Amino acid sequence: MAYANQSFNRQTSQQKNSIGIFADIQNVSSIKGKGHLLLEFAQSKGRIGCKNVYYNSHYIDQVSTKNELEIFGMKGVDVPDNSENSADYRLINDCINWVAFNASVNIIILVLGDWDYAGLICILKALGKKVIVFAQRGSESSELIKLVGNDNFYFVDELPQLVANSNKTQPQNTALVSQINYNEAIEYMTEAINTALSQGKPTVFGYVNTLMRQHCNKYQGFSSISMPDGKKFKNFSQFVNAAVRDRKVQREGQELFLI
Repeated sequence: MAYANQSFNRQTSQQKNSIGIFADIQNVSSIKGKGHLLLEFAQSKGRIGCKNVYYNSHYIDQVSTKNELEIFGMKGVDVPDNSENSADYRLINDCINWVAFNASVNIIILVLGDWDYAGLICILKALGKKVIVFAQRGSESSELIKLVGNDNFYFVDELPQLVANSNKTQPQNTALVSQINYNEAIEYMTEAINTALSQGKPTVFGYVNTLMRQHCNKYQGFSSISMPDGKKFKNFSQFVNAAVRDRKVQREGQELFLI
């Protein structure tokens, strides 16, 4: 009983958390292909209120990464100025302003690694905010790691394992949280696909999953879907495969389409 209360308290705390994401893809190009994992990691901590990604439109590779991240609902902020630290200044200014007008935010996730952001981190910590940093392996600042602490510092290439570990503990943590049945999940997936199509965005797994979370408070990822026999899905792909077998949707690679 004590453990159940601890699980409920942990879930309640996560639901109350308000999170902001600020990513500098000029410093961390390796975030490409992992945007959906970053959002899933953040969603496991609470509700995302801001998700900005900073790029320079003069560079095709940065535009490509920005376009991919926008598919998952992140907001691209163009900083075409090539002067030194221009993107740093814009990100720092936006982050501080957002925190100033959103006092309830308590977690800031920064995708960077440059020591130039030390001042921002110090300000956020002084305001009582928890700061989590994701950096690119090989270009991280050792001083930055000391500033946020090992428990709040990760490399971007660790995201797959971090999300997998979070999903493993999900069934235990959600024992007292409302579930949705398989048919309800299909309805929300259908709605998510229609929404993505109306937005002109690809109906890739990660974005459909994100829209399902936005449209259904009870949906907390594939592990919150309850089958009639009580079994759970091991991952989102397994849920999609079941929907394809039941002729609820069609699948082409990583994109989903309605029948």
